Amino acid sequence: MILTTLIATTIMMFEMPTLPYAHNALEPVISQATIDFHYGKHLQTYVNNLNNLVPGTEFEGKSLEEIVATAPDGPVFNNAGQVLNHTFYFLQFSPAPKRHEPAGPLAEAINRDFGSFEDFKKEFTAAATGLFGSGWAWLSVDQQGKLHITKEANGSNPLRSGLTPLLTFDVCEHAYYLDYQNRRADHLKALWDIIDWEVVEKRLK
Repeated sequence: MILTTLIATTIMMFEMPTLPYAHNALEPVISQATIDFHYGKHLQTYVNNLNNLVPGTEFEGKSLEEIVATAPDGPVFNNAGQVLNHTFYFLQFSPAPKRHEPAGPLAEAINRDFGSFEDFKKEFTAAATGLFGSGWAWLSVDQQGKLHITKEANGSNPLRSGLTPLLTFDVCEHAYYLDYQNRRADHLKALWDIIDWEVVEKRLK
């Protein structure tokens, strides 16, 4: 029994991120029903799939970030990307953020590269709104410290382009349809109210 438990623990490399808030805490921006399905069902499925796919492959023992950055297109990459993307997504929210805009080096970089925080919000929201089909809008930083807004289809991630991801909006319909139906723009506008900028700032290395 002990051996079986140890083997299972070794194989199950990837775990669900622990939410720093209750499932109903983000209402009315994101409902408990959406968290229950999006986090509790969709993300759990990606984690389960990844744990079934990785053992016995060259990716066994590698971090999630390493897999996403290097895996070829296919089931391992697809599921790893979704796990990493959703982890970034869910952990950047707070029911009561201390402030509604960034501070420090991130604020300075946004002002430098986009003109102002409001201009950045407009450009980022436009990218997310205009993304066709399923995918993610990202704010990332390159090795020279310049910020970039990118659109990634399905489970892709800016890591694959050598960027460090900072902030993301999920525009797959399952992220908002229970609450907003086809009103993607309304959902994206509301997300700004629950961004925990302290979390995002710590991702800027």
